[in-house]
Amino acid sequence: MSLVFERVLTEGIALLSYLIGDDANGTAAVIDPRPDVDVYLDLARRRSLAITHVFETHIHADFMSGARELAARTGTARVYVSHEGGASYGYDHQPVRQGDTFEFGSLILKAQHVPGHTPEILAYLAFEKKRPEKPWGVFTGDSLFVNSAGRPDLAGDAQANQLAEKLYETLYGFFLKLDDGVIIYPAHGHGSPCGADIGDRLESTIGYERQFNAFLKCTSKDEFIEYALSNVPPEPTHYPRMHKINVRGPAVVGNLPIVPALPPTVFQEAVDRGDCALVDTRSMLGFGGGHIRGAMNIGASPELSIWAGWMLDPERPILLVLAEDAALENVVPLFLRSGFTRFAGYLTGGMKAWDNAGFSLVDTPQLTVHEVKDRQGELQVVDVRSPSEWQAGHIPGAKHIFLPELAERRGELDARRPVAVHCASGYRASLAASILQKEGFQNVASIPGSWLAWQKAGYPVEK
Repeated sequence: MSLVFERVLTEGIALLSYLIGDDANGTAAVIDPRPDVDVYLDLARRRSLAITHVFETHIHADFMSGARELAARTGTARVYVSHEGGASYGYDHQPVRQGDTFEFGSLILKAQHVPGHTPEILAYLAFEKKRPEKPWGVFTGDSLFVNSAGRPDLAGDAQANQLAEKLYETLYGFFLKLDDGVIIYPAHGHGSPCGADIGDRLESTIGYERQFNAFLKCTSKDEFIEYALSNVPPEPTHYPRMHKINVRGPAVVGNLPIVPALPPTVFQEAVDRGDCALVDTRSMLGFGGGHIRGAMNIGASPELSIWAGWMLDPERPILLVLAEDAALENVVPLFLRSGFTRFAGYLTGGMKAWDNAGFSLVDTPQLTVHEVKDRQGELQVVDVRSPSEWQAGHIPGAKHIFLPELAERRGELDARRPVAVHCASGYRASLAASILQKEGFQNVASIPGSWLAWQKAGYPVEK
């Protein structure tokens, strides 16, 4: 008989969700689940547990919640959401308020209102039943991260200062009053835009954060507010949409969305209709070697979730090109996490079948960093990384256009001159090159290895 604790890391969106319970009475809770929920059901079965509670720490903006889906798939679990901060929802749920407690055998979870990232956000303190006065851990949601804290600006400029003030009170008035040994279990790890420069470790302690977290070392409320609002990363464009979906309640689909298999001729007809988003999920080298005209290259790595959310129109069904047909079951969840459930189909047999059918191809040339260095005066070198990445160091003479702004700012480039696009390692560079080609640029190349390769080659860096 023991505590059951399972952390699930969802890469790409850098989500940390948890299955926690007690195997003595066979009950468990899941905190902040992703929408492809089989992972939690499988963990519960392996540990002989029944998931009875599904907790949401707050209304998520960065991914589509799996709370309703998971509760429906268990058949008996209920969804528990915060009713603090004036929150309301469009689906059946159980309200949670400050001080509410929940027992799972020897484990007790206690709700604590921790506003700042959002008005309604809750943390859950974890206690042993025999020591209900001393928490051993806290599930912080998006309030306190490793080396960081939740951004307070997602409700808009009008509320940003007020939420930053609330965040200060939460961090300094609640978290810093906990014992140093209390373990923090945040809802996100490194790479999430929900906080600035979140640390690499997946958990921490109050004592460690007290010593090293810059958000916890400000000497006044005003200093904290200025720091918190000046260190937010760019807000992905799909965040407001995700927030609305999660307030309303995502549809329960019972499984992954259906994606029809389309042979090349039918796929070509669907492309020609022009009402779908054509997404090629192969690697940049495969895409560069030959792709369908107008395709956007969002590679099938975990970060697809963020870039699909940021770059695609949710009203347009998606046409998929895969590296191989068997990749479909791994690719669809990456789209689902950003709320994409409408698929027009995938190309059966992939680009080999397309090529064998005699349809045309477009290529995207690849330039090494050595070629870029030799041709610097000739090329328009475009850096599509984030503003903070650019400021930390960039190729001399490069032009910075943040990837989500590229289509809108394409007029700043000379379409008659060759363009070479780079990012940190090449993933975003290929996506950027595909956008420029889609916008009519004829002479566009991507740079494999990108900034990483430029640095490894020992070439000059500008700051």
